[in-house]
Amino acid sequence: MGSIADNLQAVKACIAEAARAAGRASGAVALLAVSKTHPPALVEEACRAGQRAFGENYVQEAVEKMDALAALPLEWHLVGPLQSNKTRLVAERFHWVHSIEREKIARRLSEQRPAGMAPLNVLLQVNASGEASKSGIAPAEVPALAAAVAAMANLRLRGLMAIPEPGAPASRLREIGELYARLQGEFGLDTLSLGMSDDMEAAIAAGSTMVRVGTAIFGERRKVKDAA
Repeated sequence: MGSIADNLQAVKACIAEAARAAGRASGAVALLAVSKTHPPALVEEACRAGQRAFGENYVQEAVEKMDALAALPLEWHLVGPLQSNKTRLVAERFHWVHSIEREKIARRLSEQRPAGMAPLNVLLQVNASGEASKSGIAPAEVPALAAAVAAMANLRLRGLMAIPEPGAPASRLREIGELYARLQGEFGLDTLSLGMSDDMEAAIAAGSTMVRVGTAIFGERRKVKDAA
C-alpha cells in the first residue's frame, strides 16, 4: 500500500476512467471513503489529501471519530444497518444515512433531528439479490417507502443504495440503476450509492453517482471491539 494520498489519487483515477468508459462526465461519480475500523489519524490523513466524505458502519465508533476530528470539515455517512436505539445519536450527528429500509426508522430519524439542523440526507437500501439474509427492501417495495420518506419534514430523500453480492452479474447492477432512473423524476433523486472496489466499473456503467471504497484507500480492516 502507498500513502493515503497516493491511494486516493489512484482510486479517483479509476473512477474517472470508468466514467469515461461509460460515456459519463468524470465528475459525475463521487467517492465515499469507507473508514470503518480505521483510526482517526488515517481519516485526518485522507482529509489532508482532499477527501471530505467518510462512511462508517458502527454508530459508536463513528461518534468517537467525529469527536476526535471535530475541527475538520468532514461529512459523515452511515452505511451500515441502523437499530432503533441508535436513531437519536444518528439524527444528531450524521449528515447522511444510506441504509433506510423501514418507515419506522425513517420516522424516528425525522422526529429526532434537532431543530435548526439541515434535513438529514437519506438513501433507501435495496436488497439487490433477493436473499432473505440480506439487508434492504425488495425493489417492488421501494416506491411506497420512497413516498413515505419523501413526506417526512426533517429528512431529504436523495436516492438509493445497494450492496450486490460478490460476483453479481452486471445485469443485477443495471436493474438497480434502472429502478433509480424510474424514480428519479418523481422524487427528485440525485444519488445512487452503488459499487465498491470489486464492482466499481460495472456500477458506474449502471448509473452509480457514488462509490464506496475502503481497503484500496486505508488498507485492510482492523478488528473492532464494539460493533454497536
